[in-house]
Amino acid sequence: MVRSLYLFALLLGVLKMQAQETFTRKDSLFGGMRFERSCYNVLRYDLNLLVKPAEKSLSGYNQITFKVVEDTPKIQLDLFENMRIDSILLAGRQLKFQREYNAVFVKFDQPLLQGSEHELKFYYSGAPLVAKHAPWDGGFVYTQDASGKDWIGVAVQGTGASLWFPCKDSQTDEPDLGCSIKVAVPNGLMNVSNGRFMGSTNLNNGFTRWDWEVKNPINNYDITLNIGDYVLFGETYKGLDLDYYVLRANEEKAKIQFAQVKPMMDCFQRKFGPYPFAEDGYKLVETPYLGMEHQSAVAYGNHYMNGYLGNDLSGTDVGLLFDFIIIHESGHEWFGNSITSKDVADMWIHEGFTCYSESVYLECLYGYDKAQTYINGLKRNVQNDKPIIGSYGVGNEGSSDMYYKGALMLNTMRHIINDDAKWWALILKYSTTFKHQIIDTPAVIAFFNQETGLNLTAVFNQYLQHKELPILEAQLDASKKIQLRWKTNEPHFQLPVEVTINGKTKRVLVGNDWLPTSVKTKGKLSESNFNSQKFFYQLSILR
Repeated sequence: MVRSLYLFALLLGVLKMQAQETFTRKDSLFGGMRFERSCYNVLRYDLNLLVKPAEKSLSGYNQITFKVVEDTPKIQLDLFENMRIDSILLAGRQLKFQREYNAVFVKFDQPLLQGSEHELKFYYSGAPLVAKHAPWDGGFVYTQDASGKDWIGVAVQGTGASLWFPCKDSQTDEPDLGCSIKVAVPNGLMNVSNGRFMGSTNLNNGFTRWDWEVKNPINNYDITLNIGDYVLFGETYKGLDLDYYVLRANEEKAKIQFAQVKPMMDCFQRKFGPYPFAEDGYKLVETPYLGMEHQSAVAYGNHYMNGYLGNDLSGTDVGLLFDFIIIHESGHEWFGNSITSKDVADMWIHEGFTCYSESVYLECLYGYDKAQTYINGLKRNVQNDKPIIGSYGVGNEGSSDMYYKGALMLNTMRHIINDDAKWWALILKYSTTFKHQIIDTPAVIAFFNQETGLNLTAVFNQYLQHKELPILEAQLDASKKIQLRWKTNEPHFQLPVEVTINGKTKRVLVGNDWLPTSVKTKGKLSESNFNSQKFFYQLSILR
């Protein structure tokens, strides 16, 4: 059952990508950066909502504070077309708007001038889409806890935050000054959102409003609500607030399972730098779906088991040494939430680094060998079905290989450098240099090239731009000396190879042309002569 769930997730991702191969205007409106989006910069969101669980509906407004970058008579906001727009106000005056699919083009009485700042109130209501299988398809999740109390969550990565609130639904723009999230829910329930809890107010209408404040910039898809009969426990650990919101019946189990957070924080802060959102604190929030990296309110639904719902994705048993959702989704605080890709086509910047962080955690706690066993075990999940990088400007995420193949690529980079002190310094500098920034693949490649002094462009491109793995071709010449070359889509590809003959290992740098080596053998070549644990490739022995 657990393995079937995992395979279903992969299949759903493949089908979703296949469905997006033919792109439409709706896709470009969602994923592109037309002038009506680029002409302004979001400064802040202030959400004020009332949620009615019985009706599976919500109503309220988002106050959007923005700064005009270029003079414009209109801007594009986004809200799913099944949601009703009640009114859009600027300085108390109602604005005209035009809808096209999920895009909302808001028109102004007079063009807004460059450098000016404005507060726009967007009132709306409706029943947001319900997820069929969150978090792989976006939407709300409505269920009940063991006591029969409503338990509600939402996850919208990939689908878009505009599924449930109006916003500039693009990863290119985060509210620079953070956001507030005020959500009224029926009395007896609590709402937990991102950032710091600012207090609750009984509205005297059967609802209580729970107020939260985020100080840092935040991805649209990270903004969240979690409604349920929650209890809170936590502590301040080495100056960082760790809070846990779990269903009342699960408090004792959570106290045991969530003990993994402190060694994880020690590891990740040592390897990746200080927790990026200390002003907003760190939370784990129990959810009715598996998990999601909601910034400072990480969604947890792994049922208090190690592994992935009790399953080891690596098939090595090493993956059962940790709770996959705690470690993976928290790793996203550095990679995805702090460092964000401009376009979802570059989501490997989120998922490749975060999948790699799982092995980093294992290495911190259990050593290099256990970490390498785990990450090499993930090779079985790589599909090589299509490029990791998707199509730009149309909301296309590329292959799900962004997870495992992306992590294995980084492990390959580590062993190309072949100096762990340099590698960890590089990863730390990468994480801190791009902290709270929105970047793209060329920026990552340029950084790695600059810091290593190597030209790694062809290596990055082979793993990211092509579905095929590099193939190491090996043969023996007439004198039994080994000849090697790489067969790749990318020209000028170079990658080291470690060859072991008679118990002795030699490291040679191999390119696309046949390389005669001085390594000689009396027998035949086999897989055992080549170290595939440090580098991710396919082997082809020709003779």
